[in-house]
Amino acid sequence: MNTPPADSPWAEYQDERVIQSIIHRARTIAIVGLSPSPLRPSYFVGYYLARHGYRIVPVNPKEDEILGETCYPSLRAIPFPVDVVEVFRTPPAVPEIAQEAVEIGAKALWLQFDVISPEGAAIASRGGLQVVMDRCLKVEHARHLGRMNWFGLNTGVISSRRTALES
Repeated sequence: MNTPPADSPWAEYQDERVIQSIIHRARTIAIVGLSPSPLRPSYFVGYYLARHGYRIVPVNPKEDEILGETCYPSLRAIPFPVDVVEVFRTPPAVPEIAQEAVEIGAKALWLQFDVISPEGAAIASRGGLQVVMDRCLKVEHARHLGRMNWFGLNTGVISSRRTALES
């Protein structure tokens, strides 16, 4: 498995069981910093997740619509429940986003590659959210449920059967 070293300062935020739980249970994902440009990683991740059945909620105050979905200027402006708040912003923006995620009752905060904010992770954890940091939701989905899993890549097992969610 792709487990961080035990002495990694954010190893607690890369727990495989938490990652699998989020991937299996989430249905609505708010993507903070989703770009309208197909050349940006956030756009590709949003597109991929939408194609795999997740409801994508763009959070970008500069846009009206991305990926055919209404954009919201902030998490607080979203008028329905959100399961996961995925962050494509710089680390200094994360604590405020984490606080908003807690306030709206999100179940998880997911910080993309290189979005490392121990302060934001602590705010979300104290608020009862599951937290993943420095991982890509698209990559983890593909690794556990998508085509990467079909080939046994990075799972430790080559099998045609998907692994059950560990409890």
